Amino acid sequence: MSDNISKEVRKKTMQAVKSNRTKLEDIVIKELRTQGLRFRRNVKDLPGKPDLAIKKYKIAVFIDSCFWHGCQQHCRIPQSNVEYWKNKIERNINRDKEINLIYLNLTWNIIRIWEHDIKNDFNFVINNIVDAVNRSKNII
Repeated sequence: MSDNISKEVRKKTMQAVKSNRTKLEDIVIKELRTQGLRFRRNVKDLPGKPDLAIKKYKIAVFIDSCFWHGCQQHCRIPQSNVEYWKNKIERNINRDKEINLIYLNLTWNIIRIWEHDIKNDFNFVINNIVDAVNRSKNII
């Protein structure tokens, strides 16, 4: 199936996609603040600019959308400009792996959350982050 809108409309649509302060981030952040956690958003001085970071406990949280990060279950490559999208998503996947290695070498806890996990089991996602913070508190 080909794209059913013009290139100009598609370009405007894709340009409007935000890279930070997304709805997914907002709902996770709202709940974590309710739980009493303190953290920073989109930390520019950390590798990969994590969506959430707690430097004191060495925790970096990335919230990955299924499309942009190549979820095996849900990512569907658009039918127009297929090569571009395959390469783009593959670069994102490889960059995510590199960032994971950087944090492992720095002995940080890295939490990657898929968009579908937030939608399917929100409480599990929140509990996973809170548990990671609590474990780190006990180490320090």
